[in-house]
This record gives sequence, C-alpha cells and structure tokens, in this order.
Amino acid sequence: MASSATERMGKWPAHGWIGLALIAVFWTLNWSLPGLTHWGFFPLWLGYVLTVDALVFRRKGHSLLTRSPAAYAGLFLVSAPAWWLFELINLRTQNWLYLGEETFTTLQYALFSTLSFSTVIPAVFGTAELVGTWGRLKRMNPSLAVQPTSAVLGGTFAAGGLMLLLLLAWPNLFFPLVWCSVYCLIEPLNVKWGNRSLFDSLARGDWRPVIALSGGCLVCGFFWEMWNFYSYPKWVYRIPYADWLHLFEMPLAGYFGYLPFSLELFALYHLVAGLFLPGGNRHYLRLIGEEA
Repeated sequence: MASSATERMGKWPAHGWIGLALIAVFWTLNWSLPGLTHWGFFPLWLGYVLTVDALVFRRKGHSLLTRSPAAYAGLFLVSAPAWWLFELINLRTQNWLYLGEETFTTLQYALFSTLSFSTVIPAVFGTAELVGTWGRLKRMNPSLAVQPTSAVLGGTFAAGGLMLLLLLAWPNLFFPLVWCSVYCLIEPLNVKWGNRSLFDSLARGDWRPVIALSGGCLVCGFFWEMWNFYSYPKWVYRIPYADWLHLFEMPLAGYFGYLPFSLELFALYHLVAGLFLPGGNRHYLRLIGEEA
C-alpha cells in the first residue's frame, strides 16, 4: 500500500477542484451579499476542507477523505456537538456573540449553527495533517518525554476540574482556561480507557503531533477570522483585559487560544471514537506524514 500511495503523490484529486470552486463562489457571495452567511458558511468551509484534503493527498498520496470516506463523514458528525460544548460554556463567559442571531427562530438558529459547526474538526484535522507534511517538522528530534503516570494523569484531571470551576465562578478573570480545561479533563480518560491520546507520542518525547495540531488550528483560525470579517451574520468578541490590537474581529492575544483548542478537539474526537467505533479509530488521523 505504501508504494501505491507513493505513486499517487503529486496528483491533484477531483475533490480538490470541487473545493476550490466552492471557495471561489461562496467567499464572493458571503462578502458581497449581506445576510447570506448563514447559508454560505457551510459550503465555504466545505470547500476549505476539501481543498486542504486535496493538498494532503498531493503531498502524501492519501488523506482523511481518501483513506475512509465513512470516517471522514464521522468527523462532521462529532464536530457539531463538540463545538456546542464550547457554546454552552460561552453562555457563562460571554466571550463571543453573533450579530444577526435575532433574525432567526430558535429552530433555525440551531439548525444553521449545527451545520456550520460540523466543519470545525474536519478543517482542523485536515490542516494539521497538512502541517505534518512540512519537512522541518518531520525531521524534528525527540525532546522532553512526558509519561502518563498515575500522578501525571491525576494531576492533569484535577487541574482541568479546577480550571473549569474557576472560569465558571469568575468568567471575566479566568475565561482563557476554557481552552485548556476540556483537554485536561478528557485526555486522562482517553488514556485510562485505551483510546488514542497525545500521551502516545509524548511518552516518547515526540511533540510533533502537538505542534501539527496547534499549527493546523492556528491556520484555520486565520481563515475563520478573515472570512468572518466582511460576512453577515457574523461573530464578534468581548474579551476582558485583552481587547486590543485586533486582526479582523479577534484581538491578537485571542489567537493563542487556537493552540490548545486543537488539543481539545483531538481529545473529544477520540473520546467519542473510543465509545462508538471498534478500536477507537486509533490510526485514522495521521499527523506526521506516515505512509499509508
């Protein structure tokens, strides 16, 4: 199979052209026709995930979509409830709000939001795989190893619980902890239940999966914020003590939140996969350019 993947490298798959066409059409429509974004967000980001997947295929000879279309669809299914979890926490922190939300019924808002949220994990995981093909990252040597001992896992879980309590009790002060607390609560459970975990690589001193995920999410964050800027409906931010030096609607400091957010998505996906899929889909996501 490795040889066939090598033979496919350098080729541009058909779904890449579909992705580019969706981006061209819906980027234009979202920015030129106010009030369309609730229809246009999903096809725009579907275009992004298909284009990124095609770039990964071109560099590796395989990709998330081509390795398993069924598992790829599953990314969308897990993504929507995963982001709704953060929307639930935001009811307390109120760090972002949606302009134009008042024009929808509750059912309309839930349906359009769920459809839009379904693209988050496919976008981040696909971009992380693309980042993982970068030569410098692939050549990175092992460094500090972190073993998933009982003390480490127990401390991580306790820290996650404390962070969640602090941000719920004093949201204006501790709101950044939302981007760490969920990961710290879930990752020890993944280790305990035998699901895929970032500790699988950290125990060897291999930080490349963490870097690939963080870099991939930061790239997605740039496109989320850029495409949001001239769209409507759109989101805006209310970030205490960090609301300065904006890049699009997001304060620059807010972009740091994308780094740990990627780890939370990784943990959430593998928690769900461990519950519902045989073997927890441990080898589906390939972050460092492994051969098929």
